[in-house]
Amino acid sequence: MTRIILPLFIVAATAGCSTLSDRFGMDASQSEPAAASAPTEAPAEAATATAPAAATPPAASPITTGGSSAEALDTTTAAEREAASRAPASTGAALGTTVVSLGSATEPGLWLKTPLVDAEQPGRVTNPATGKSAAVTLIPLEGPSTAGSRMSLPALRLIGASLTDLTTVEVSTEG
Repeated sequence: MTRIILPLFIVAATAGCSTLSDRFGMDASQSEPAAASAPTEAPAEAATATAPAAATPPAASPITTGGSSAEALDTTTAAEREAASRAPASTGAALGTTVVSLGSATEPGLWLKTPLVDAEQPGRVTNPATGKSAAVTLIPLEGPSTAGSRMSLPALRLIGASLTDLTTVEVSTEG
């Protein structure tokens, strides 16, 4: 009995939903697309009538807004990027290799958080795949020396590493 009454109740309850827009003062034609409400005799007029509606972009997701692109999040200046990518005057001590991933994209600067150092110090990161290197601040990260590291967005971009992949880099102190 319940199997019959429940579906009937749902059908009866939703049958009056089309009149809800009238009860609450909403225009039912607002929910229809503009092209569907245009007269069929004048297709040219319908196209011009819908052009302003089509020109208005839909609400953008947070991922695609201008403030979320890699360029927008990279707050380093051109001079800072040029100075960081300049060849070092002298070679520092090699600390080893580590696998890096993107650290906090909103944290500014050129840095590498790695378990290869015990204290904050200047250093250099080289991507063997591209041959590009960047001067960075080496920041200690707890964990075994074989653990991975996190690198800033600007530093990853300077060495030509992917922002979404894991990249093996060579780390050394700045000479």
